[in-house]
Amino acid sequence: MNRPITTLFMLMSVDGKISTGATDDLDVDKDFPQIAGVGEGLHQYYEIEQTTDLWTFNSGRVQAKIGVNTKKTPDRTPVSFVVIDNRHLNENGIRYFCSLSKKFVLITSNTKHPAFNVEEDNFYIIYQKELSLRNALIKLKSEYGCERITIQTGGTLNGLFLREKLFDYVDIVVAPVLVGGKDTATLIDGKSLFTQKELPKLGVLKLQECVILENSYLRLRYEVIH
Repeated sequence: MNRPITTLFMLMSVDGKISTGATDDLDVDKDFPQIAGVGEGLHQYYEIEQTTDLWTFNSGRVQAKIGVNTKKTPDRTPVSFVVIDNRHLNENGIRYFCSLSKKFVLITSNTKHPAFNVEEDNFYIIYQKELSLRNALIKLKSEYGCERITIQTGGTLNGLFLREKLFDYVDIVVAPVLVGGKDTATLIDGKSLFTQKELPKLGVLKLQECVILENSYLRLRYEVIH
C-alpha cells in the first residue's frame, strides 16, 4: 500500500452524532462531562485514545473549536499531528501544534495561511491547490514516514475519506445518549447518494470486536472490507 493504514476513531452518540448541537459553542468534550449518566463513563474514550496510532489526522475547525488558538505552549508528545486547515487556525494555533508534535504537518489550499509565517524544525506544509486526501496520505507515507494514522476529523471530512475509499478500520466509542437534530454533525456527513449506481461508494464493514464498557458505553471495532 502506497499510503498509511487508516483508522477512523471517534466518540459518538447512539444516534451517530459527534456533537451535542449545530453550533461550535456545543461540543461533546465540553458538554458530555456535565450530563448525568454520560459524564461518568467518558474517561474510557480518552483512555482508549491514548492507545491509538502515533500519527493522528485532525481538522483545523475542530481544533479551533477546542481552543488551540488561545492555548499556552504545551509539552512535546511522541505523537505526530496532521491538520487540514484553510482558515480556522491562527499563528498561535500553529505554534501550539509545533510544540505538541513530534512532527506537525499542515495540509492547506490557502497561500495566505498564517502557517507560512512559522518556521520550526518539526513543521511541514503540504500545499494543495485542490484538496486530494489520497495524495496527501501518499505524501505522508513517502516523505514523512507515516505508516499508520488515526483519523479524527469532522463529519464532512470523514465523508470525503469514505467516498474516496480511504478508511481501512473503524473504531467507535458509543456514548449512552441520544442527541438528535438534522443539522447536528454525524460520524459521516458530506454529500448523500442519489442513485443505485453510487452504492459502491458505501463502506461495508466486518465486525472485529464489540466491547461492553462501564457506564453503558460500547466500543465497536470494524475492518472496512470494501
